[in-house]
Amino acid sequence: MSEELLINVTPQETRVAFIENGMLQEVHVERARRRGLVGNVYYGRVSRVLPGMQAAFLDIGLERTAFLHASDIVQPHEEGGGNDAVRHNGGNITELLREGEMVLVQVVKDPIGTKGARLTTQISIPSRYLVYMPGAEHIGVSQKIEDEAERQRLKDCVRRFMGEFDPGGYIVRTVAEGVSEEAIHADMRFLQKLWDAIKEKMKNNGDVGLMHEDLPLVMRTMRDLVGTEFERVRIDSRETYQKVHRFAEKFIPDLAERIEYYPGERPIFDLYGVEDEIQKALERKVQLKSGGYLIIDQTEAMTTIDVNTGAFVGHRNLEETIFKTNLEATQAIIRQLRLRNLGGIIIIDFIDMFDPEHRRQVLRALEKGLEKDHCKTQISEVSSLGLVQMTRKRTRESLEQVLCEPCPTCGGRGTLKTAETVCYEIFREILREARQYDAERLLVLASPEVVDLLVDEESTSVAELQEFIGKEIQLQAEAQYTQEQYDVVLL
Repeated sequence: MSEELLINVTPQETRVAFIENGMLQEVHVERARRRGLVGNVYYGRVSRVLPGMQAAFLDIGLERTAFLHASDIVQPHEEGGGNDAVRHNGGNITELLREGEMVLVQVVKDPIGTKGARLTTQISIPSRYLVYMPGAEHIGVSQKIEDEAERQRLKDCVRRFMGEFDPGGYIVRTVAEGVSEEAIHADMRFLQKLWDAIKEKMKNNGDVGLMHEDLPLVMRTMRDLVGTEFERVRIDSRETYQKVHRFAEKFIPDLAERIEYYPGERPIFDLYGVEDEIQKALERKVQLKSGGYLIIDQTEAMTTIDVNTGAFVGHRNLEETIFKTNLEATQAIIRQLRLRNLGGIIIIDFIDMFDPEHRRQVLRALEKGLEKDHCKTQISEVSSLGLVQMTRKRTRESLEQVLCEPCPTCGGRGTLKTAETVCYEIFREILREARQYDAERLLVLASPEVVDLLVDEESTSVAELQEFIGKEIQLQAEAQYTQEQYDVVLL
């Protein structure tokens, strides 16, 4: 399998594209004016405690207050309460927090839509090989490291050096498999320095604000995503290339020689048609090679994906046609989830399959394909209606939310009232105004489409209305008005 990473850097924006076998699989965008907050550590003040929601709102220095649920608050164990230094407290929020209290918190979800950032008091600071959790005591190892002997070696290695640093727990990351004790020890020293810097800043500052900012997108990608399986990493900024190359030489020496500076005149994202794929990822309809298609609708509550056979008629029988369409759709869905960064509740409406074996194979293909996904997913069985309910962990905004905003004309509905509907609304408004106010005539300001309809097909209705109210009705087209916009002016 051929895997590449393309990194496009401009002063305003950084974009990272993950290419697999020549196809765009993931794209991450970070803008200088609006960087993501996930992983940032803040010192926050409790502004409101809501017992009915078992949650609190904290001022952490952002535009909107951030949300902290009781289940995300960790408290020290009572003496003799176990070998783990922290536990999730199931108690009442009023016993855990009070208004005006200062709390060290970390962002686990970016602000999305009208919702503020989601917080936790369990701080976790990642490095290349480890994640450090101040206050905890346990040592965990990534489940993707399957060799039991290697898991034990890594645990013993971390345990050996723990006494040199502040109390805290560690999680060993997947990329630590096979690394030396010296590398693990160096990572632990680095994490301790970071934690000391946070404590020092908190002590000196004493007020609401940012205590620690996570790495920018490119370095975060190198830390979290890049393994030795990448064929090459191409970067179109010389300065960023030099930074990444130094990072790789220190932490991923096997990859350093595969990092390239791309000086070409042709934009780097044009190499694999990435720009076109990003445009397609903002559309509702996704074409399948067979002629079938998907319809993807993203709402605040959930994302729905509808599978249709479209122009695909198959070769043998209906059940076989449906099965092949669903199997092809499964691969497209897996790619679209990653490409669009869709999260939360996702409902997939597969075409109804009557053969239980076909249902099982489609579900298995979906599960197998999602194993490559970096985000945690959970899938239910296929329901009797052919629906698959699944969740995908959402920490950052989707591609659509990053690149787009709701349409000012329709307010995000995706539809407009017809010109005919607006005409009848105008008639009702004229009746209302004529009864309430004494005016010689009425002037209707509306979009050209609506005025054309009033002058043409609805001219008889306008004449009858004039006669009924005993007042003259004048019409004026306004090019700046949207189809739903109108005003009735008294003259």
